[in-house]
Amino acid sequence: MDELDTALNCLREDLRATKAYPVQSAAGLVKLDVMENPYRLSEALQAELGRRLGAVAINRYPAERTRDLAAALAAHAGMPAGCAITLGNGSDELIGLLSMAVSRPGAVVLAPLPSFVMYEISARYQGLKFVGVPLHADFELDEAAMLAAIAEHRPALIYLAYPNNPTGNQWDEGAIRRIIAAAPGLVVLDEAYQPFAQRDGMALLRECPKVLVMRTMSKFGLAGVRIGYLIGAAALVNEIEKLRPPFNVSVLNAEAGLFALEHAEVYAEQARALRAERERVLAALQALPGVQPFPSQGNMVLARVADAAKTFEAMKARGVLIKNVSAMHPLLANCLRITIGTPDENAAMLAALKESLS
Repeated sequence: MDELDTALNCLREDLRATKAYPVQSAAGLVKLDVMENPYRLSEALQAELGRRLGAVAINRYPAERTRDLAAALAAHAGMPAGCAITLGNGSDELIGLLSMAVSRPGAVVLAPLPSFVMYEISARYQGLKFVGVPLHADFELDEAAMLAAIAEHRPALIYLAYPNNPTGNQWDEGAIRRIIAAAPGLVVLDEAYQPFAQRDGMALLRECPKVLVMRTMSKFGLAGVRIGYLIGAAALVNEIEKLRPPFNVSVLNAEAGLFALEHAEVYAEQARALRAERERVLAALQALPGVQPFPSQGNMVLARVADAAKTFEAMKARGVLIKNVSAMHPLLANCLRITIGTPDENAAMLAALKESLS
């Protein structure tokens, strides 16, 4: 055995048996695969942002501006009294911190499936048992199964994506409330797609101290900046804050986040445009023979076709990149997830899809 083999044998077997999270190359393609906001800022705002970033003291560690960003996000979200906020390098880091926070022998993490894959990945890498509860065939919560799983496994942490990824739907609020009431531990409402949804869970957070609301600036329009935030009862968030790396949000990212919040009306208008485009795309998909789209409250639409793999490759060959999610869960058989883009991007996507189906 050589030195490299010896070194590799020091790594965890479950780590070596898995694959890294795949990121598709989008070079030269209409990019509609990962739920980004397709709109850039105006040239004037881009120039103003450039001046702001150019004045940042990048020789210093992040400190005050990160605290300023946390306060601005709390105000933007309408953080209730008695709550606190912590920041993550995207929601992914926050999910990792939550897994660490509940990581002790016998602890269980529970979530509906299919849902965001990082819930399970993060739990397993912390040595936690993950329990997935399948949704109904129409992607609605199986409330009875969720309550039974809660009673059996007594999870320390439950994730509810609200709206859900990759299905795009927003589950019944009554079912959510009953699941929260039955939960023995933390319940995280993952509101990554809140800018596109009809309702949010802030009222649930006000009513129940075991609820945490997690959001991201990625869908707000800053996917490249990587800022997530978690709001909940101060006593809970202050414990999770202990796990946060001290300088996890850079000064440049904090400044960009603050700049975006100062121009929140620009991003709100972009969200309105994307919601309108979502409804137009949904109607166009409904009119295509052989396509079954599902209702969405996110900036994406899930659609079932006869052969997802073939359709995905045919669309890619026509210059449009979407996401084939059919292998993620049996309920997603032959499903494609399509991000909502600009009107021109959506028109290109619909044309490519129509040609690919024929």
